[in-house]
Amino acid sequence: MSAGRWAVALHGGAGVKAGRDYRRAEACLARLLIEGSRRLAGGDAALDVVEDLTAALEASGLFVAGRGAAPNRLGQVELDASLMCGRQGRAGAVAALQGVASPIRVARRLLDRGSPVLLAGEGAARFARAEECELVSDPTLWLTTPDGFDPVDLEDGHGTVGVAALDRVGHLAAATSTGGIYGTLPGRVGDSAVIGAGTWADKNVAVSCTGEGEAFIRAAAASDLAARVRYGGQGLTDAAKGVLATVRNRDGDGGLVAVSRTGEITMPFDTDGMKRASAAWNLPARVGSIGERLKDALGLV
Repeated sequence: MSAGRWAVALHGGAGVKAGRDYRRAEACLARLLIEGSRRLAGGDAALDVVEDLTAALEASGLFVAGRGAAPNRLGQVELDASLMCGRQGRAGAVAALQGVASPIRVARRLLDRGSPVLLAGEGAARFARAEECELVSDPTLWLTTPDGFDPVDLEDGHGTVGVAALDRVGHLAAATSTGGIYGTLPGRVGDSAVIGAGTWADKNVAVSCTGEGEAFIRAAAASDLAARVRYGGQGLTDAAKGVLATVRNRDGDGGLVAVSRTGEITMPFDTDGMKRASAAWNLPARVGSIGERLKDALGLV
């Protein structure tokens, strides 16, 4: 039984480069990790926590999402996001969304509405306006430079933010948001907007992925992890590593964070590193970027 247990894992993208300084991003993750831990320990719902923490990551401008988004080759800012509630099996997602400050907030409105699950482009923007979501009149003036970013990353840089959580009544939820790839084709949609590829939550696991979106879509990565656990009987860590192996076979790389119904956490990646943080009712709050190095999050806040 998971009653009374809670767990949370955050990521800020697997596009980490060895030798870069990610202290600002780590400090942001640490601060949000402490906030999320406090809320979950206090009884807040996992779905609300993953939404709010993801929205804060978008607003920080330190990651390739929200304020740190990557303009496409026309200089347009198109945002993707999704979230899923494991208890209800409901989900909401937006793709190629322009002119909105927080795509995860729009995705949550869709989840609460029930249908449709996914809106894209102008239809998503129209829905956001109707829901009175925060708008951005000129996204090109709104952008900031992600932490540790260098101009050499323009051609191959990719990054995403996401959160997976278990609350004290045993419910799981996950959320993912991205600003895409610098200089990509207009209208390109990655895995962050695709339920089952970049985001998944059911009664057993919650998953948020980051990396080469096309490969994660071809691997149905997030839902495959859940299937490995539910039908294949694999442990959470083995399932996650197996999914990343499939992603590699689809010519991609990246990482993910996942939380199980028992409160187990895994955060594997196969790049130089992944901005990540985690905590649970029985584990310390930890944060890191490069390799396997993790630090006490309390010392960074």
